[in-house]
Amino acid sequence: MSNEAQARIAETVNTNPVVLFMKGTPLFPQCGFSSRAVAILDHIGVEYASVDVLQDQGIRQGIKEYSDWPTIPQLYVKGEFVGGSDILMEMYEAGELVQLFEERGIAHKA
Repeated sequence: MSNEAQARIAETVNTNPVVLFMKGTPLFPQCGFSSRAVAILDHIGVEYASVDVLQDQGIRQGIKEYSDWPTIPQLYVKGEFVGGSDILMEMYEAGELVQLFEERGIAHKA
């Protein structure tokens, strides 16, 4: 993977308090897992940046190596990899996702 893709991923992760690497966009998710991640974040009411990995093959492969996680979507909070769709769902249902945002000082509605 290119150093350029890694640098762009690192910059995105480190300059956005919450960022979701996903297939598609929040308005038009291109897979069910990305759609579920968007629904959870929107329900909590947290502001987040999104990166459509389908628009850039370097980012699509690079994010998997960056996090050492094989699937997309991937959520980062304050530069830290949180997880994919299943982990987000488990954390949301347990109340841990809202708690994580509160601990990190991320505003939300829920």
